[in-house]
Amino acid sequence: MQSIWLALGFDVVIMLACYVYCQSSQRAGLVDAAWAFCIAMTAISAAMLHAQGDELVRWLVGGVSGLWFARLSWHLARRYAQEKSEDSRYAAMREALGKNQSMGFLVFFMAQALMALLFSVPMLVLTAQPVATWSANYDVYLWIALVIAIIAFVGEYISDQQLHDFKLDSGNKGKTMRSGLWRYSRHPNYFFEWLHWFVYPIAGIGAGLSYLWIYPVLMFAFLYYFTGIPFNERQSLRNRGEDYRKYQAQTPMFFPWKPKKLERKS
Repeated sequence: MQSIWLALGFDVVIMLACYVYCQSSQRAGLVDAAWAFCIAMTAISAAMLHAQGDELVRWLVGGVSGLWFARLSWHLARRYAQEKSEDSRYAAMREALGKNQSMGFLVFFMAQALMALLFSVPMLVLTAQPVATWSANYDVYLWIALVIAIIAFVGEYISDQQLHDFKLDSGNKGKTMRSGLWRYSRHPNYFFEWLHWFVYPIAGIGAGLSYLWIYPVLMFAFLYYFTGIPFNERQSLRNRGEDYRKYQAQTPMFFPWKPKKLERKS
C-alpha cells in the first residue's frame, strides 16, 4: 500500500510540472511522454525497493516495464519536440474548454496521474509478491512472458521507427504509410502495445494473480474504442481523404494480416 501512495505522489508531481510547462507553451502533447515516464519510473523503483519480492520476478518486471515505457516516453517526447503546433487532440480540447481551459487541463493532467497509477498496478503487485506465494514452476510463465515482451518491444519499435522515418520525408506529405509493418495493419504500433500487456497476467499465473488479465482487456478497449484508433482514423480521413479510404479498404485495422487486393474498375 505504501508503494502505491508513493507512486501516486510521484505521478502527481510529474504531471503538475508538466502542466505548468504545457500551459506556458500552449502545447499539451508532452503529457503523453510524461505518462509513460511515470510508469517507467514506478516499475524500476518497485523492482528495486520491493525486497520481499522474488528476485527473478523483480528483475524481469522491472527490466521489461522500465525499458518498454522509457522507450515509449522517449519516442513520444521526440515526436513532441518535432511538432511545430499543438497536437490536434489537445487543440480541440482547448477550443471546447474555452475560458475554462486552465482548470480543465489541470483536471485532465491529474486524471493522467491516476491513469499512470492504474497501469502501474501490475508492476507494483508482481514485484511485491512474497517469494512463498510463487508456485514451483513459476519460472516457466516468466520465460513465456519474456518472449512476448521481446516480440512486443521489437514490433512496437520497428513500427514507430518506420512511421517516424516516413514522416521525416517531405515527399510523403499527404500520403499514407503502406510499407513495412504498416502494410499488414493500419495500427501495428497499437497492436504491439496491446500485446505487451499480456506480459503481466502471464507472469502472474505462477502466483495466482488472475485479476491481472483485466489489463489486456482494458488496453484493447482504450485503443480500439476510445483514445487510440477512433481518433487516428478520423484524423487520417480528414487529412488524407480518399487515399486513406483506399488504405482502409485494403489493410486490416488492428490485427496484422495480408492486405486485400482491390478490384480494378473497368
